[in-house]
Amino acid sequence: MQIKPRQHLLDIWQAVARHSFDGGEWNWGRWGGESSVADAERLLCLLYPATEIPAFRLDDPDTTAEDVQKVLKNAGGRLETPANLVTAAAQFMGTHTSDDKRPSFAGGYYFVSSDPDRGLTEEQRNLGVVDAYSMSITLCLATLGFLKVYESKTRRSEVQETIQELRAATSKRLTAAMVSLLRAFTVNVFDTESSQGRTLCELLGQGRLSQRHVLGNFQRRFRALRAAIAESLVLGVDVEEGLKDENRFFECGWGWSIIRDAPTVETAEEVGPQPEGVASPVPYLYFTVVALDGIQDLFSDRTLTLGLLNAEQQRLAQALRLRWEITQQFWSGIARFDTDRWPLEDIPWRTTGQKLESEYFSLSVGAILVHDLMRRKATDDDLTRTVSVMERLAERGRITSRMTRDDPMVRLHNPGVTLPLQGSESLGPRMQWIMKDFSAQLLKRTIQLCTLSRNLASHDRLLRLAEDIFGQLWRRRIREGEGIGLWDNVHAAYPDSPVSDSPVSWSITERVTEVMVQVQQMYQQQPIRSPDLTELARALLSESTHLLGNEQMEPTPASEGNRGMQLRGIEVKLRRARRLVDDQPGTACALTLDVLGQLDALVRAREAAVQGV
Repeated sequence: MQIKPRQHLLDIWQAVARHSFDGGEWNWGRWGGESSVADAERLLCLLYPATEIPAFRLDDPDTTAEDVQKVLKNAGGRLETPANLVTAAAQFMGTHTSDDKRPSFAGGYYFVSSDPDRGLTEEQRNLGVVDAYSMSITLCLATLGFLKVYESKTRRSEVQETIQELRAATSKRLTAAMVSLLRAFTVNVFDTESSQGRTLCELLGQGRLSQRHVLGNFQRRFRALRAAIAESLVLGVDVEEGLKDENRFFECGWGWSIIRDAPTVETAEEVGPQPEGVASPVPYLYFTVVALDGIQDLFSDRTLTLGLLNAEQQRLAQALRLRWEITQQFWSGIARFDTDRWPLEDIPWRTTGQKLESEYFSLSVGAILVHDLMRRKATDDDLTRTVSVMERLAERGRITSRMTRDDPMVRLHNPGVTLPLQGSESLGPRMQWIMKDFSAQLLKRTIQLCTLSRNLASHDRLLRLAEDIFGQLWRRRIREGEGIGLWDNVHAAYPDSPVSDSPVSWSITERVTEVMVQVQQMYQQQPIRSPDLTELARALLSESTHLLGNEQMEPTPASEGNRGMQLRGIEVKLRRARRLVDDQPGTACALTLDVLGQLDALVRAREAAVQGV
């Protein structure tokens, strides 16, 4: 299925407006306010495209496109829609503020109890989660950018007052989210003979290397990174001492929430009391990927151009960026530990901390590798091998291959991959986090690779893969009832999976929306330049220029009054072809071939005239 980002975004916006607006007013519905993650994802379905794609802008009503106004008619008219969005964002900030006036990042109904006979306590449902911290960074930056423009476009006093209050609340939430992400970062050091150590040795050695060889290779590959972590990050005493021992392994990344005994972060900004952490100091691949996605928004061109961060937030952002770079380097090194055969290519991935095995974790490691490839200059070999991993994951996940009878892979999509949240049992039954977005995450990473790749063969493979994944996702839209046109109806793509009566999946809806923005940005890039095509275009240009010169030397017959206009038109096409030959050699070829045809027609006409005489 061809991905048409503008049309698909319009379809999604129409569905969101139909679901979330009632008479022009934002309607949170039955599930609104129950999870800060879901509510942030819902708002981002509108605010993210509106602030990233000029054609979808809503902050300047005079520039709002007609087709955008049409699909958002439930949200109000051209002037009312941005004001209603401001009101909805203000409601979000107010709803997700705790009694002690600090921003709340509650996971809410996204948390699940591992004990079917015991529900989660209120304290557990109100716990912050890395998804909420990361999503809040993206939402707050989008909101601040939106307000920066819209503030100068409206003169309504009540809206101006709401804007001022919303800006202050949004900035406070942004700072709190950054502080929480700093406190959720962890480094886990463990012995080679521990359960985690043996799992990591098996993972990296792939049955071919002994524990001694794995440890030796680990020491050499991560010696510099180990020293950088110990010197530049504020860690616990035990962790710092453990990192100095090169005979021990380590992992770094983000836990599922604020780490137990994590120190408070000193900040000049008012963020309220910093809550105690409960998460065990163990990195989770899923939450690490989520954190990396949010942190990179702090350094986007838009954030820097608009100056969305104040001085204190810039300081916190630099601390997060350091962890962002260290984490990418570590997991990218783990994924490509053995150059002959990457551990990432040994699917499925096995986690050391939670002792779980799934294609989803292979995708998570692949996502971090994609982050690292985007950060540095990727080699063709890295890209080609990563493309193959994505193709294999799509096949194993039954996206590009058919389901078999009683296929166990259906569980990857429904009910999803379950993560036990270590440390949560201190407050009640152990909590779980369920991940159902394998297809959406795979599509997102495929498009990121497609944007990065400048190799024709790899780019074509990735684009075909992205279209296959998107076709499967598009079939999973809800067809009737509440949330029509949104996600997720897994049963439509996998009939053998159980029918779910859960609410609209704002998680998958937001990820599909984000992918459409990425595809639009990918299409704005210059097409990949083929050296062979460029050489051909230059040869055609040389021949065309020579023949045009010959033709201009011929006398103009009195009966051919249009010949001069034709020659001038040919000159214009050749000038354009010369301008495009480096960036769009295919277009230059097409223009030049047309010129050659016209020149040949002039020659034949002149020859026919001579023969007639």
